[in-house]
Amino acid sequence: MIENSLNYLRNGDDWVKTLLIGGVLGLLGVLIVPTFIVYGYLMRVLRATMRGEERVPEFDDWGDMTVDGLKAFVITLVYGIVPAILGTVFIGFGVLTLFTGGSTDSGILAGLGTAGVLFGVLLTLVLSLVAAYFIPAALANYGETGRIGSGFAFGELRPVLTSTKYLTAWAYAIAIAIGASVLVGIVSITGVGAIVAPFVSFYVGVAAAYIFGTTWGELHPVQLRDDAPGQQPAV
Repeated sequence: MIENSLNYLRNGDDWVKTLLIGGVLGLLGVLIVPTFIVYGYLMRVLRATMRGEERVPEFDDWGDMTVDGLKAFVITLVYGIVPAILGTVFIGFGVLTLFTGGSTDSGILAGLGTAGVLFGVLLTLVLSLVAAYFIPAALANYGETGRIGSGFAFGELRPVLTSTKYLTAWAYAIAIAIGASVLVGIVSITGVGAIVAPFVSFYVGVAAAYIFGTTWGELHPVQLRDDAPGQQPAV
């Protein structure tokens, strides 16, 4: 699976062009809209692979792709907000208690503050990991139906999330991401890491989309319409 995912993009006729476009969009990600376009392309890869299509998607129909990517970004953002909010609450409480304890020379308050900060950090890490596990399945379900609400249809997601096949796919994707991070770290020594990173990130994103799309198709037989995402229901 890992080898196939890493070779997937290179199986396209214009894979160099696709990689260059994806990398440049990554470099321009600070402008926000390019990020939506990249998300839209990755959604195309998800849909194509879950249907078992061999043809690698191209960058075209930019408007539809941007809207599709925006919806995917919203789903990802919602999952990411929960750990951030809860972590901020507990860490903020801990820091406030620490300051209060320091001003009153109270060892108990200082201890509670430290515990609050540590708990907040741990909670954020755990929930972020859970969110990272849920997000690919949520995007795949959205990719199948075209409805944002499907990204949060936990009854539909549960059989996939609890399957060994999905867990294995997630582990593969994490392994590829870690390998890519090591590669970028090594390249950064030469001083061009900031330029190379978006291209590596895009390549890895495509590989991950291949893994999850293929896995979703195996676990959840897909019958997708040929409609453009922009013509499908939004919610």
